Formats: sequence, structure tokens, C-alpha cells
Amino acid sequence: MLHQLRNLPADELQELLDAIPIIALLIAGADGEIEGEELAQSEKITKIRGYSGGEVMQEFYDKVGEDYNERLNRWLKVIPKDTAERTADLSGRLEKLNPILAKLAPELGAELYKSFTSFAKHVAKASGGFLGFGSINKEEAELVDLPMLTPIIVEKEEDEA
Repeated sequence: MLHQLRNLPADELQELLDAIPIIALLIAGADGEIEGEELAQSEKITKIRGYSGGEVMQEFYDKVGEDYNERLNRWLKVIPKDTAERTADLSGRLEKLNPILAKLAPELGAELYKSFTSFAKHVAKASGGFLGFGSINKEEAELVDLPMLTPIIVEKEEDEA
């Protein structure tokens, strides 16, 4: 998969890699407070995805995981403190991924889109609920489907009988 992404300009590849910490910060901060547990869980999810799941996403998350904390902390320092401003800023950054995802092979774009929304849901479930798992609050629920991203859906051909 990375060979397909290497054809992108370096800045566009960086935007895709930065999407994971940006999504983590967007969801973690949706309720006004970015909690350490949500950020720690986002790092765990990144590591898990680097060695489990499909080969395509394993390579992507391996690359993201190489310097995940550095990326996360870099973004944490520059994002607005105000919840509404932060949400708008991070949403705008994610929206810039639409033309990049559209450039990719449809299957790859769809896989990344699906992975991004799944990642957002896992981060949202990191706080609240029983023992901190399983509950998505109202603010997070409005963002976990990443409405700023255009869904990429690839319909699989049905086998003929």
C-alpha cells in the first residue's frame, strides 16, 4: 500500500499520516476537554492496527506509528484551545484530505476512509461508559462519522452463479 501512497507528493502523504492524530484530537476534544485516556487509547489503536487487520492498513499504521506521539504532541501545541474553534480547525484540516483520497485507487481510498471512521469510533469509545469503554457522547457522535470527508464506497461485484 505504501508504494501506492509514495506516488503522492510528500506533503499529501504527510497529510494522510497526520490524519490519525488529527482525528484523535478532534474526537477527544469534541466534548471540550482532551483527556489523556483518549489520547493514550488512540496510540494503542494505532499500534494494534500496525500488526493486525489487512496488509494494506498494517503498512499505513506502521508508518503512522513510527512517530505517532511526536505528531500528536505537535498538533496538540498548535490547535486552538476553544472547543468550537478547535473543532472547526481540525475539521477543515481533514476536509483537505478529500482531493487526496479521490486521487487514489478507489479501493485504497475506500479502505482509508473506512479506517479513518473506524478509528474515530474507537477513540470516542475510550472515555465514558462502564470502566471508560463503550459510550459515545453527543458531541462525539456528531463527529465520529467524519462528516467533513466525502465517503468513498467501492461496490464489490457479485459472483455470477
